[in-house]
Amino acid sequence: MIAWIIFFPLIGALINGLVFGSGLWRKVLGGDEHTERRIVSVLGCGVVLISALISSIMFLKLRLLDSAQRQTIEELFVWIPSGDFTARFEFLFDPLSCVMALVVTWISFLIHVYSIGYMHEDSAYSRYFTYLNMFVFFMLVLVLGDNFPLMFVGWEGVGLASYLLIGFWYDDPAKATAGRKAFIVNRIGDFGFILGIFLIFFVFGSVNYQEVFKRALDAGFMSTIPGVAVTAVALLLFVGAVGKSAQFPLYVWLPDAMAGPTPVSALIHAATMVTAGIYMIARCNVFYSESHTAQMVVVSVAAFTAFLAATIAVTQNDIKKVLAYSTVSQLGYMFMGVGTGAYAAGMFHLVTHAFFKALLFLGSGSVIHALSGEQDIRKMGGLRRFLPITSYTFLAGTLAISGVPLFSGFFSKDAVMGALYERGYIVHWIIALITAVLTALYMMRLYILTFEGETRMGEETKHHIHESPSSMIIPLLILAVLSIIGGYIGLPEFMGKVFGIPSGVFQGFLAPSIFIKEVGQVTHHIIGDWTLVGLSTAAAFLGIGIAVYIYVVRPSLPEEIAKNPVISSLYRGSYGKWFVDEIYDAAFVKTFVYLSRSILWAVFDVMIIDGIVNGVADIAKGAAGIVRTAQAGILRFYAAIMAIGALAILIYIVLSAR
Repeated sequence: MIAWIIFFPLIGALINGLVFGSGLWRKVLGGDEHTERRIVSVLGCGVVLISALISSIMFLKLRLLDSAQRQTIEELFVWIPSGDFTARFEFLFDPLSCVMALVVTWISFLIHVYSIGYMHEDSAYSRYFTYLNMFVFFMLVLVLGDNFPLMFVGWEGVGLASYLLIGFWYDDPAKATAGRKAFIVNRIGDFGFILGIFLIFFVFGSVNYQEVFKRALDAGFMSTIPGVAVTAVALLLFVGAVGKSAQFPLYVWLPDAMAGPTPVSALIHAATMVTAGIYMIARCNVFYSESHTAQMVVVSVAAFTAFLAATIAVTQNDIKKVLAYSTVSQLGYMFMGVGTGAYAAGMFHLVTHAFFKALLFLGSGSVIHALSGEQDIRKMGGLRRFLPITSYTFLAGTLAISGVPLFSGFFSKDAVMGALYERGYIVHWIIALITAVLTALYMMRLYILTFEGETRMGEETKHHIHESPSSMIIPLLILAVLSIIGGYIGLPEFMGKVFGIPSGVFQGFLAPSIFIKEVGQVTHHIIGDWTLVGLSTAAAFLGIGIAVYIYVVRPSLPEEIAKNPVISSLYRGSYGKWFVDEIYDAAFVKTFVYLSRSILWAVFDVMIIDGIVNGVADIAKGAAGIVRTAQAGILRFYAAIMAIGALAILIYIVLSAR
């Protein structure tokens, strides 16, 4: 059954692409557009639903097994046989891949359903669902593959599909550029990732998960491997994760990915592509458990990224850009979790983040749909009266990501910050705590400026505002419920005793697959569990309180504060995204363009390559010019040449006879 989880989305992509996207349905079969859209919708959503149902059935089967037996491998065929090296086309279904499969398929299904309403007027409707199904297929290959080459196929496949989806409206040069940017920046990280795979094969002699991890857990084998080799493997894999999961310095593609349709933003930013790096590190935990250096690098980069992105999100006015930088920041929390060795905490935040971030993006899409494409929150306000369901579900997502108690983000974010403190990453814990304040601040700012206060849009726009159709509202309601109650699957033991709810369900299910080698044991007990919870809760309410005070109680305060030269400079830096894109453009883009034009093209291409080709042509041309002089077209000249030739032959014969 594992293979069908993957192949059903592929079947949907092939049928939608070849039958409907190619025009076969209308041109050859004579079908009408209305029927085409209905079939595309049912097929596109149905194949993902079937994959989600199969994943759920497989999950229930795993739950019934003993923890040591929670693993199923399905081999389809030998993929790459080469001497002693063999890579099989096989899939692994264990607790870790099960969690990812459930998140990817069910969240993707909701986004597919939402897309029916959001994209109903788009002329490339079938092409959109083709790309969407293809994306899900490659993401499932990534998380269910049982070896590194198969993971890399999925890794590159989601990169290709994301490029097609981000640049879906390629007629707009800005959107096409955003797609290319995502594709190119990801290639940088992918180069490090594939080098890591090569090094794994060189060190461990295999690329199959079972064989590599078995040897990595063998103390005798590891004693023969230099520690620097394992660190190098971990860091090279992390380079790939930095690109795919948008961490500093390769995070710049993610905010620009907002150029794609809003459901695409939800799909990429919530549960799928950007979480690939988190999954990969959790899967390869044995490498990181062996290298404290690699762990420190992961946690440090993640903490810096989380804080940097949060400082940018505070001042953005594009509703989707705020959520994009929020995603970058929340990914930092996930990396901090897996980087400390608390793999279950990192994966737990991945799951809850999928709930509330998909909700927030789809909620923003509902707003944009109602306002005919408007994305500037300065031109919104007071939308709660017009879009009540969207506003209340969006508020649920806002409170969840802010870490308000009893919402899903509260439990998972607290698990990550607790792991940071207890495992001795005190500085990183402080940064995470400050970032939590900023998260609550910019998210409540986003909610207030969008849904509360006076309306700031034109009268004509106001008359056309209406709640989204049921195909968009139902996914919002489902995700809102999950954003509220989803955190209870990972309730820590000390909280479970208070609430009377079984605790550790999520951690207990994951344990057989990812707690292969426990590291970073608890080292700090100065602050108790409930005190840590209290501090994270205080951070959430502090951020919310600041936002309410600034944008509700004293709305004139931002302009008053802006008069301070220091605050004004910080604001310009934050609003300008700390000019990272401009720095990259000057240091890399323009530099490479200049080198390409002045050296690679002007010297190597024109002078060397073209010079050789043109030189050969000139030689042939010169030789032809000399030879063609013998073809004058004068009969007497030809007769003279023939006589001279005949005489030369006669002389040769006479001399030879002697």
